[in-house]
Amino acid sequence: MNEKKLNLTLKIWRQAGPHAAGSFVEYKVSVSPDSSFLEMLDELNNELESKNLEPIAFESDCREGICGTCGIVINGHPHGPIPRIATCQLHMRNFKDGDTIWVEPYRAKAFPVIKDLIVDRSALDRIMEAGGFISINTGSAPDGNAIPIPKDVASEAMDSATCIGCGACVAACKNASAMLFVSAKVSHLALLPQGQPERYRRVQAMVKKMDELGFGACSNTYACEAECPKGISIRNIARMNREYVKAKLKSEEVEA
Repeated sequence: MNEKKLNLTLKIWRQAGPHAAGSFVEYKVSVSPDSSFLEMLDELNNELESKNLEPIAFESDCREGICGTCGIVINGHPHGPIPRIATCQLHMRNFKDGDTIWVEPYRAKAFPVIKDLIVDRSALDRIMEAGGFISINTGSAPDGNAIPIPKDVASEAMDSATCIGCGACVAACKNASAMLFVSAKVSHLALLPQGQPERYRRVQAMVKKMDELGFGACSNTYACEAECPKGISIRNIARMNREYVKAKLKSEEVEA
């Protein structure tokens, strides 16, 4: 018995390099409903290469929704139309036969296009670097109950730590803000005892670096939370703002 295929029209952004002009190029594909979105792109690239045509450049690594490198915009949604999943977890059965699918890279000043669907997201790494390290000597693995932490606090810290740094929040925001990403990283350590010594220096340094890199301001539309594959809460943004105000009141300025 032959498997029924989906016949789709893809409008994919093609751009030869950072300084080249880009445009959408149309492709016709016939794919299995059980294929993942990235497998569909792999099949398309195999076909293009068989015709000695340039394959479509896109990023992926784990293909398990863990690393976040697969992020692209599909029909106007970072990671696609299905909530709480990364692009690599999106399957073609979520589309209908005859659909037209628009595929493009993340659009943000801080995420310049490298080629086709690949953008440079190293700005997020530079924000993390600005946050620095924790000065506590952790030594060997401590006993689980050595530092009592209330369960609700530990759970909230771990919820913040689930951020995979994919940049979907930036792509979803009309101002290309990185506030959800930064606030998740700030919250993770601000809630735990290990993060207390550098707590106020950290939030100032990360916010300062975020502004320097050209990310926009938060517009409170909740788009970032809605498109985040891990469901990071915007409560973290409110917490980060409180941390930042406290840091200023304590006059713990970050060195220029």
